Amino acid sequence: MTKLWGGRFSKTAEEWVDAFGASIGFDQQLVEEDIEGSLAHVTMLGKTGVLAPEEVESIKKGLNTLLEKAKKGELEYNVANEDIHLNIEKFLIDEIGPVGGKLHTGRSRNDQVATDMHLYLRKQTQEIMALVKKVQGALVAQASEHVETLIPGYTHLQRAQPISFAHHLLAYFWMLERDYERYQDSLKRINVLPLGAGALAGTTFPIDRAYTAELLGFDGIYENSLDAVSDRDFIVEFLSASSLLMMHLSRLCEEFILWSSQEFQFIEIDDAFATGSSIMPQKKNPDMAELIRGKTGRVYGSLFSLLTTLKGLPLAYNKDMQEDKEGMFDAVTTVKGSLAIFAGMIETMTVKTETMNKAVHQDFSNATELADYLATKGMPFRQAHEVVGKLVLVCIQKGIYLLDLSMDDFKQASDLFEEDIFEILQPKTVVARRKSAGGTGFSEVLKALEKAKGLLKEKK
Repeated sequence: MTKLWGGRFSKTAEEWVDAFGASIGFDQQLVEEDIEGSLAHVTMLGKTGVLAPEEVESIKKGLNTLLEKAKKGELEYNVANEDIHLNIEKFLIDEIGPVGGKLHTGRSRNDQVATDMHLYLRKQTQEIMALVKKVQGALVAQASEHVETLIPGYTHLQRAQPISFAHHLLAYFWMLERDYERYQDSLKRINVLPLGAGALAGTTFPIDRAYTAELLGFDGIYENSLDAVSDRDFIVEFLSASSLLMMHLSRLCEEFILWSSQEFQFIEIDDAFATGSSIMPQKKNPDMAELIRGKTGRVYGSLFSLLTTLKGLPLAYNKDMQEDKEGMFDAVTTVKGSLAIFAGMIETMTVKTETMNKAVHQDFSNATELADYLATKGMPFRQAHEVVGKLVLVCIQKGIYLLDLSMDDFKQASDLFEEDIFEILQPKTVVARRKSAGGTGFSEVLKALEKAKGLLKEKK
């Protein structure tokens, strides 16, 4: 088959070489974006008089026919045509004749492919943002039901202080809020048009790049043609934001896996998001959470792969940059799938409030309250810390907890203790008293919930 660019060549490559260099196996995912960009480009060529009105109408009619076929899955791509751009151009020429060859006037595959990816990532980023919002909504819904549900708070995976379960869930809401904002901010760089930059130096045709940008809904154009065709920062930024998002989801996966274990029994994951064992009938495995935790590495890999690909490239376009797409496509699939799973997993989980409550009554996570109590009575905190540490040691030796101590036990440790200490040490009191801004106190959690709900309403 004669290549659309083959005039300069005296022989063609063998099929296996073509297959190695071709990208149609994966960049066919850009078919709708490629046609969308071409429709805007040919409209601009008509407006500027580069092409005659009848040529423009013929090309647009052909492109719209191809778009309908693409949506129905009726296009059969050929590896000999290398990529989505040449496949579409070949389809177009077959559809409307030689005039289809005029579509490529004033552009190169270099600015064309960059445009396709800008269009693709703009759409995908907006869809991911909507999914992030959905997960945030699921977190807020669960948190609203569990403001006064207590759970042990951990540091070093050791019980530290009791907290509101809603407070714990909302920590992930705010992580996801930062993720949402990163995606939102990245749209500023995504929504810039490279089309019209040509191969690297612009074009002699009297094109109107600003008009093309307007047609495609871009906020502006790349100011430098070399930068336009060689920039992949917007993909790196997308993969970076996605890596952070997946890291946050992976951390929550880890907690879900722990909380649903026999050792914790704080939650139960719905059957729809768990699997069984082929040999052990009793098993219920948190496989979806484990998969998301594992898939995080895929997104990290795509980020590092692209950074490595780009790090030594001279301007402008190099064939190495064909490696920018598969990782991007894979990250989009992974992130969207993970978010969709997580929304359902959070919405349907069962929270075992009695087990959580029992846990906070059978540990020493209220010990800090004792130290704070003594400090408010005038004892230096470091001294109070030592006094309470010794009381904890007494409890450990006796096999009891702080609330099991008698008033005499407290008085022996310090005369500053009064009868109110037994109320102070109640886990619910411990949590309720933490009213500092952003703390786990119930009043603060309610404020945080209202703020979170307000942010969700502001999102489109």
